[in-house]
Amino acid sequence: MTPDALLAVYDAEVRGSFPHRMPPGWSGEQDGPLTRCLTGRAGFVMLTQPAPDLSDAELAELVDRTTAFFAEHGRWFEWKTFDHDPPGLRPRLLERGAAAEPHEALVLGEAAGLAVEPVVPAGLGLREATTRADLERIAALQSEVWGEDWSWLADDLELRLAAEPPTVVLLVEDGDLVVSAAWLTPFAGTTVAGLWGGSTRPAYRGRGIYRALVARRAQVAVELGHRILQVDASDDSRPILERLGLSVVGGTTPYVFGRD
Repeated sequence: MTPDALLAVYDAEVRGSFPHRMPPGWSGEQDGPLTRCLTGRAGFVMLTQPAPDLSDAELAELVDRTTAFFAEHGRWFEWKTFDHDPPGLRPRLLERGAAAEPHEALVLGEAAGLAVEPVVPAGLGLREATTRADLERIAALQSEVWGEDWSWLADDLELRLAAEPPTVVLLVEDGDLVVSAAWLTPFAGTTVAGLWGGSTRPAYRGRGIYRALVARRAQVAVELGHRILQVDASDDSRPILERLGLSVVGGTTPYVFGRD
């Protein structure tokens, strides 16, 4: 599939279906083309329908209604923007006090070509997370890698494991030490599944662990009938995914309001 065709799939199936398949524990409301959500700990916003005809004034009003909504609920929130959103959106967010976080590549591709037997470095083991203790160890790994509190992740993943369809969580271990973890989230009612996570301890990077996690998740996606994989890719993971045959089809930047 061409990058344009993959982006069309993303917009129609992933963004378009989001209001009807929110993560467990989330609640939302629609404001025209915009979906606003209260999550377990904050808020989340994105345009889930095309909005090419919104004027700058209408965008500003939409932003103002959204900031008022989260102020009323006492929540900080993330507004997920895309490079192909209306060009007037991001300036309006900055004017209202948002802080832009690092841009990520929007990467998609067909799962079948990646669904090969994963090659795990000697001495390490790759398995599915099955217990609360596994999830807490993964959250601890994320906290160590990113230098901030990710303890909330254990609760989030536990809810996702119990969802329908369930998220599939994988971890790579060196003995009792979790060195990397990643998960596959099938998007219900679509042909797409999302690849999330992938953080790896610095001492274990460059050994093919991320590639092995991609391969196993692609296998699971194919088994579940999801033929397209989607990733919000950092500058570290994007080149690996491109070498594996996935395509950069656009980009996404989170804008954050009110987080200390």
